[in-house]
Amino acid sequence: MNPQTVVVAFGGVSPEHEVSVLTAMQAFAALSEERSLRLLPLYVSKAGHWYTGDRLKELSGYEDVDRTLKQASPCTFARSHHGRPVLRTERSGLFSRPEEHVIDVVLLAFHGSDGENGAFQGLCESWRIPYTGCNVLSSALGMDKVTAKAVCRAHQIPVVDEHSFYESEWEQDQAKIVESAEALGYPLIVKPVHLGSSIGVARAEDRDQLITHIEMAFRYDDQLLVEKAVTPLMEINCSVLGSTTDCRASVCERPLGSEELLSFRDKYQSDEGESKGMASAAREIPADISEELTRGIQETSRRIFTIFKASGVARLDFLVNADTGEYFFNEINTIPGSFSFYLWDHSGTDFRSLLLELIDLALARHRQKTGRIQSYDTNLLSQKAVKGLKGLKGSK
Repeated sequence: MNPQTVVVAFGGVSPEHEVSVLTAMQAFAALSEERSLRLLPLYVSKAGHWYTGDRLKELSGYEDVDRTLKQASPCTFARSHHGRPVLRTERSGLFSRPEEHVIDVVLLAFHGSDGENGAFQGLCESWRIPYTGCNVLSSALGMDKVTAKAVCRAHQIPVVDEHSFYESEWEQDQAKIVESAEALGYPLIVKPVHLGSSIGVARAEDRDQLITHIEMAFRYDDQLLVEKAVTPLMEINCSVLGSTTDCRASVCERPLGSEELLSFRDKYQSDEGESKGMASAAREIPADISEELTRGIQETSRRIFTIFKASGVARLDFLVNADTGEYFFNEINTIPGSFSFYLWDHSGTDFRSLLLELIDLALARHRQKTGRIQSYDTNLLSQKAVKGLKGLKGSK
């Protein structure tokens, strides 16, 4: 039996590009001994170009990306003569022929922007290619913090009060926005709406800091969110794995940072290792919290996962008042850093098994979807049916 071809897609036009590369390298390492799989890299450069090649599966290749890309092959999705989706390399010479690799499933390892917001998922849908993780709807919803909070609020899931606005609104009436934000009460948290990994996130203690952080955050996104800070803050995360109708929660973790508000450096560049992605961050697993709080966060995580129609693996982050134990939904990461394998390791599922389950879930969803009727035969375009429709040539 031929091995399944798994295309690992990563990189992308995103401030979280390097984080995505680390996640993909971890996936290659975890599945390297799996003989039932053939792993192909699909690296999307910061300029948006697609490449494939064995060198792209090695972390050392990204120390000099330009040199590595000269050894790689530009590629694209295409269809074979039999109509199957393939990863096709482009010709590199006058007499060379493009190679075609049949795609069985795409393992998505993107973080942020076009890779995690539903855009690449939609591309896979249009090519009828199975892919891991959330669908277009839940991916887009998870990437938009404002809409995600609105959905949770509508389902009586606690969220922190916030004020959101666009850059155009900030340019037109800065004073009004500052006044609305200050009505929440300091300290305040400034966040880009469509980014993760704590990029652009900052805490403001007064008006000067608020304005400075807003101006900085607009470098990353055209829509921002200002929230009332939870104080004293304890962050608790939980991962959920499965489908919309059948999912389970992992143990909870408490990330530990150098400051109360976790930074990008806290998450990805701890002293324990700068090339381990989210796995290198300092954390307490399982989180040293009460059983009641643990159960509450796990149940709420599963509920949000279901409401968002999520699938695959996600990580849900909560803000907890360390004094009262009151918790608030913060965000859902539909492709979490390192696939949150470190949480599943403590929940009885190792990294290899986690990735294999993601692949199985993707294939099962694809079979279920393509097993439905995909077309509907009508005589709508017949001469009789279109007769009398205005604006159609020959419909008189």
